[in-house]
Amino acid sequence: MGFIIRWVFALILLAATYNPTEWNYVRWSMANYEKSLSLTVLFGLILLVGYIIYLRATLRSIGVFGMILILAVVGTVLWVLFDQGVVSYADPTINTVIGIVALSLVLAVGLSWSIVRRRLSGQADVDDIDE
Repeated sequence: MGFIIRWVFALILLAATYNPTEWNYVRWSMANYEKSLSLTVLFGLILLVGYIIYLRATLRSIGVFGMILILAVVGTVLWVLFDQGVVSYADPTINTVIGIVALSLVLAVGLSWSIVRRRLSGQADVDDIDE
């Protein structure tokens, strides 16, 4: 259940930043930055904090190689689904949604990886040492 919660929050973070609808930060800020510059900056900083939390945890737990590997697995699954006729990439809206879901999976795995590794191996990760 913990992984699903992390994935949902990553999905919300990415979809709030950009999605194919008009309800996203990028389109809203481009339309309203002159009238509401303070709100644009505030919401942008809130999104930035979310990205820093997810990206820092992901880079510390699986690194760039792990991120590429997970994207490769997700890409291969999408390739299989395309070859089997389950999905079609003709619609740009669907492509954007697939990209958001794929990136959110990478961030969720990165945030959850230390927990998974600890359960599989029985060893805890220690990144910082208090003196």
